[in-house]
Amino acid sequence: MQEGRRKLLVINGPNLNFLGIREKSVYGSQDYAYLCGMIQGKAKETGCEIDIFQSNHEGAIIDRIQEAYFDGTEGIVINPGAFTHYSYAIRDALASIVVPKVEIHISDITRREEFRKVSVTAPVCDRQIYGQGLEGYLQAIEYILNEV
Repeated sequence: MQEGRRKLLVINGPNLNFLGIREKSVYGSQDYAYLCGMIQGKAKETGCEIDIFQSNHEGAIIDRIQEAYFDGTEGIVINPGAFTHYSYAIRDALASIVVPKVEIHISDITRREEFRKVSVTAPVCDRQIYGQGLEGYLQAIEYILNEV
């Protein structure tokens, strides 16, 4: 990390690597590489460093959140995927890191199945963005950059 350069972390949970493949009517036709390119473009535009991490495994996500405590991360954008609705372990890991955090969802979780309306991770985040498509990631990054 360059001196004075802000460092953010974007975490994507299960099945996000299947963007453009999985349920295109819900998540759109752009693939995961497109999303990563958008995020890196935002990093370049804002002059910050953004690390992008994706895993389908709960423990790996927890490990990466804990690593953020030590690596100088100043803000976290997280799309926990299905873990949103039941992972108290990810919730507790997020609660341990005192940096601005934004939970992001591509779809409008308030207009989907009942189980998707409940987030156990949102209460330990500063903000929740949903229903904005991939653009929601950029909104989350802007929010955090305004907070750090």
